[in-house]
Amino acid sequence: MIPPGFIQELLSRTDIVDVVGRHVQLKKAGINHKGLCPFHGEKSPSFIVSPSRQTYHCFGCGAHGNAVGFLMEHAGLGFPEAVRELAQQVGLVVPEDDSSPAERERAAAQKQRQATLTDVLAKACDHYRKELRASPRAIDYLKRRGLSGEIAARFGLGYAPDGWRSLASAFARYDDPLLEESGLVIVKPADSGDEADARRYDRFRDRVMFPIRSVQGEVIGFGGRIIDQGEPKYLNSPETPVFSKGRELYGLYEGRSAIRQRGYALVVEGYMDVVALAQSGFGNAVATLGTACTAEHVQKLFRFTDSVVFSFDGDAAGRRAAGRALEASLPHASDTRTVRFLFLPAEHDPDSYVRELGAEAFEQCVAQAVPLSRQLIEAARADVDTATAEGRARFVVQARPLWNALPPGMLQRQLLGQIASVAALPVEELAAAWQTQAQGPAPRRAPPRPPAARRHMPRQPEDRVLWALLLESGWWSELSAEDHERLCALQDWRGEAFRLIDRLATEEGNLPWAALRERLAGEAWAAQALHLVDGEDPAIEPSLEDLRASIVQLRRASVDAEVMRILGRR
Repeated sequence: MIPPGFIQELLSRTDIVDVVGRHVQLKKAGINHKGLCPFHGEKSPSFIVSPSRQTYHCFGCGAHGNAVGFLMEHAGLGFPEAVRELAQQVGLVVPEDDSSPAERERAAAQKQRQATLTDVLAKACDHYRKELRASPRAIDYLKRRGLSGEIAARFGLGYAPDGWRSLASAFARYDDPLLEESGLVIVKPADSGDEADARRYDRFRDRVMFPIRSVQGEVIGFGGRIIDQGEPKYLNSPETPVFSKGRELYGLYEGRSAIRQRGYALVVEGYMDVVALAQSGFGNAVATLGTACTAEHVQKLFRFTDSVVFSFDGDAAGRRAAGRALEASLPHASDTRTVRFLFLPAEHDPDSYVRELGAEAFEQCVAQAVPLSRQLIEAARADVDTATAEGRARFVVQARPLWNALPPGMLQRQLLGQIASVAALPVEELAAAWQTQAQGPAPRRAPPRPPAARRHMPRQPEDRVLWALLLESGWWSELSAEDHERLCALQDWRGEAFRLIDRLATEEGNLPWAALRERLAGEAWAAQALHLVDGEDPAIEPSLEDLRASIVQLRRASVDAEVMRILGRR
């Protein structure tokens, strides 16, 4: 576990403008910086980065957080990984004092092992790219598929020659265990059991190679497509310590910017579809890696956009794949997100459709994609005759688990009405049958936080003073000793907050709000303090003049209270 004190120090040394500015084009806007939100598609900038608070906030989608939170949401990192990434940027070493020496040693070994595997895979990628340049046959294949050299370079395409041990020319030791562990080499044990006699050969042979990258850009695996006839048409890397098919998406690293520009992610079924669509101007396409779409895939996509379009062939296999994508999407289909389903004619995939009919025709297909609400109804109606009472009853049974998977919100309420309409039931009767009025649907996840409302500063002077000092703790030194005593003497939670600010001013100096926020975590009154700050408009910054004016108000109130006490009226 990472000590909270380290997080506080890390955020104190971090400039969030630099962190966000590496990923978002920011422009100075008064004392803040402004840009297009990286978490949802927008044309007018509503994303604010505050240097004084060391936080970001979007008025469009409500995204809010500090530098660590930004790396987690934007780059898809877990909390420990985001902290380590940020620490590396500012030259700090992350302590692991809550772990035993053995646990720390195992964690370090695992990290080193993963780094070593990605190095091996990167070296193989360079080898495959070099082989592609030397293979007129592979180059001709890509040209026949309509791909340019620029697109091939952008996606790092390569070629695995038709030989059993091509990688032997790229690695000094072909019997290196890392080649097997990374999925590049297959080892067949010898009948004698002697490791020296084991048979080793390349997993990928005579295939166009598609490197699979993590959202950080590291090569974590490969997909290989056969050039001529053969099975399987696509061959993927096996599961490894750095590669999991159920979590990764091909083309996400390359398509992040296009996803934000177009406002949606297009999920297709094959590597070639992704690359061909990028060639035609649809750089926002990604693909699952030879497996059905999972909830983790959907969750990862919603870190980059609030709109996802699934594209499937119109055949039975495509319909089955759409059903699995629907089930994976339902828990994440909040009122602020959209999920749609695009079904192409059975004779086409996205690649062939764009090449034959053009990008504009494909764009029209995307615009006409089926919304999740309609797809849910159609999935529940599968193999059901709703013209009969028996069929409608079965429809209700099939619809209920799908409807229950939706997060609570307006979309779920509206779909209840649509399901009731198809079932020829009053919505109240269906709600009663599902016991929604008595207990509601079982909670699965918290509904998305609504965008912060634009509000005025706190009304009470003691609240305004505390609000300003939480955001600008360095101003504590601007107040007199008498003011310090008056504030620390307050009898409610605010007094405790002022006493902490006084103590921190002596012990640790000026702390930005992002760091002070972490310091409050262990205080009983932290929720009130967080509400005081987070409940106000992030675009409003405190001023020293307002702080002094609020202090004057408190002094007057103190004098008035003393007069009333002397007069016996209190």
